[in-house]
Amino acid sequence: MDLQQLKYFQTVARMEHMTKASEKLNISQPALSKAIERLEGEIGAPLFDRVGRSIRLNRFGRIFLERTLPLTTIFEEAKQEIQDLQSPNSGTVFVGFTHSMGTQILSKMVRLFQQKNPNIQFEFIQRNSQHLLEDLSEGKCDLCLTPLVDTELNIEWQGLWNEEVYVVVPANHPLAMKEAIFIKEIAEEPIITIKEGNSLRQIQTKAFAHAGITPNIVFEGEEFHTVASFVEAGFGVGLLPSLHKLDGYHVKRLSIKDFQCERQLGIVTMKNRYLPEVAKKFMQFINEHLEK
Repeated sequence: MDLQQLKYFQTVARMEHMTKASEKLNISQPALSKAIERLEGEIGAPLFDRVGRSIRLNRFGRIFLERTLPLTTIFEEAKQEIQDLQSPNSGTVFVGFTHSMGTQILSKMVRLFQQKNPNIQFEFIQRNSQHLLEDLSEGKCDLCLTPLVDTELNIEWQGLWNEEVYVVVPANHPLAMKEAIFIKEIAEEPIITIKEGNSLRQIQTKAFAHAGITPNIVFEGEEFHTVASFVEAGFGVGLLPSLHKLDGYHVKRLSIKDFQCERQLGIVTMKNRYLPEVAKKFMQFINEHLEK
């Protein structure tokens, strides 16, 4: 058994699709299948259940995956650390970010950073907060720019700023005459919300629970602008942060009187995992820029 076999196995286990895994690994499917068969022969047990053309990790495979992931992680971290010592000012930063963080900060920060560090490249993943943390835990990215969400993962959180979350109503709504309301004032309103997995959804859930309300959710959008447009059209009311680009919608933002409703935005990394020097350098750049 060698490290390459483990990487092959882990890729197939993650994708559960031999053809896609072979494309990802840039080897032929027959060669990948033979490598997996040799590994199973050495272990003495099948690692996948095969039904027709489908392949699924079985209980032996799950045990083997759990036990071997730390081995490849240690190897990759050691290799990265040595590469950092040899070339601290070049490499690739793997960054995950949410939709709102992409429009608020990331694109500008990367452009300014690369003006000073032209040999450092970036690869990006854009997903909702919950999925980004899963990607981070699996080593698909070095750091994530995301609102803080509840998670059981062993993460390191570095806050950048907080922003208020408002109740948003159509401009012609009776509540639009007010500047602030209690959550219970929208108890009977249809609710336009963001889908599960987003930090805003967690904030909304806590706010309604605080007021003892079971919300009447009539639509779940993928991102904030969809929520804003449905509110503008009169389908319901929603909760949204104070994003500058929402000013173009005919809606009214109302502060919440009885619940501290705000999003914490920042940078997330994994605790006890080696962070490449180029990623540390980018984090430091963001902090220094925001302080200015």
